[in-house]
Amino acid sequence: MLLLGIDIGTSFIKVSVVDAETQTAIASAQYPDEENAILSPRPGWAEQSPETWWAQVQQAIMLCNNSGKYNPSDIVAIGIAYQMHGLVIVNKDKQVLRDSIIWCDSRAVEIGNKAFETIGEKRCLSHMLNSPGNFTASKLAWVKRNEPEIYDKIDKVMLPGDFIAMRLTGELTTSVSALSEGIFFDFKDNRLSDDIIKYFGFSKSFFPDIKLVFSSHGGLLKSIAEKLKLKAGIPVSYKAGDQPNNALSLNVLNPGEVAATAGTSGVIYGVSDKLTYDPQSRVNTFAHVNYAEKKKRLGVLLCINGTGRLYSWMKMMFGPEVSYNQMNEKAALSPPGSYGVRILPFGNGVERMLNNKPIGAHFQNIDLNIHGKEHMLRATLEGIACAFRYGLDIMRENGMNPSVIRAGKANLFMSDLFTEIFVNATSTPIELYKNDGGAGAALGAGIGAGIFKSPAEAFSNMEKLKVVEPKKNNFEDIYQDWKNLLEKQLKK
Repeated sequence: MLLLGIDIGTSFIKVSVVDAETQTAIASAQYPDEENAILSPRPGWAEQSPETWWAQVQQAIMLCNNSGKYNPSDIVAIGIAYQMHGLVIVNKDKQVLRDSIIWCDSRAVEIGNKAFETIGEKRCLSHMLNSPGNFTASKLAWVKRNEPEIYDKIDKVMLPGDFIAMRLTGELTTSVSALSEGIFFDFKDNRLSDDIIKYFGFSKSFFPDIKLVFSSHGGLLKSIAEKLKLKAGIPVSYKAGDQPNNALSLNVLNPGEVAATAGTSGVIYGVSDKLTYDPQSRVNTFAHVNYAEKKKRLGVLLCINGTGRLYSWMKMMFGPEVSYNQMNEKAALSPPGSYGVRILPFGNGVERMLNNKPIGAHFQNIDLNIHGKEHMLRATLEGIACAFRYGLDIMRENGMNPSVIRAGKANLFMSDLFTEIFVNATSTPIELYKNDGGAGAALGAGIGAGIFKSPAEAFSNMEKLKVVEPKKNNFEDIYQDWKNLLEKQLKK
């Protein structure tokens, strides 16, 4: 019995086929070969085409099928993970009306800030657990204000995963988890937020039927099944944002458990059973995949937009022929502290943990007579780790104090050097596991389809690869120096 997982990332579409009995991926594929572009028609804007995602999902599934490692007709359920907060809008014919305004787009900050002020900070935080900030609701308001001819054609508003599920099944559904990440959900009243709907003047008809994350979101259309060599009617039985899905794939489901990832963005994601919020909305609280009204499970999320994005930018600067492994090997030649080079790893949209201030990326203290590639690369990894530490300290202020952090051995955590720097910067051990978003989504599909009785059963074979402990080091001095530079920028 096989399960198909789809991970709609910013850079790539990834799919995995998992054997439900062994809980392991037997085939995986990624598409395209080169990272997807982020369209930026103006400074601070970030868009991608939903139809491009859909075309690439199909390509990735067919690549996986062509591996010959399984019979596609043995797949019995589909799960979807997706980049969070993106706005997808379609008309009555289910046609996309404009490119998606994605998670790192900054255009709607002031719209969200005004809503926060007008609705009332206390009201927003106690009911939505967040400021409308730069989230999906504010992006939809931007379309209403600036593109009224498009807004008037809207039939449904979706998150990226909802859109891909619609293309697979023809049905439109969402979940409390998805609505909460868009700041459309009222946790106190357990319904769509009347405050947001009324303030922005949205129609409640914009929102698809609300389903549980682990439930059927429709059956695979016959026409799509034939094209992808799958069985018609198999359910899309799981949909979740990439960070809740990453937490699921690391079996992070209970209060106090914490996951991290360092892909295009960097995230620390902790689970709480309280309707908690940061007074400044620098870290954000959403419904976790196992959220229920009577058994609340909330995901407290720190997001840093610029982490892996900065490292991929450095790769582009050094030349596309240079691999990430070669970059890591070069960085390891530099001593800790990089002889004073400090890098602020921002510049990929406004950072919520910096109160949505667009400070950009900064390279400080470069001495042309001393510093080479190795120092710049290590300083990049150190700057990313310092940003994680800065955000984790905000989470600690709000009661999230992890004794250990779980992460998949993927993206930046594939680097032993970065992992070592991360644990020394945060003074927190990290457990590394073999996991990926596609496999997590596939196992989520198994839970939603009833193949597993519980998430715990779905991840009962999860293998811990290693534990990395902090060492006595001088990183605190490096961090404090980095933090002083950051605070100077924030005062400008």
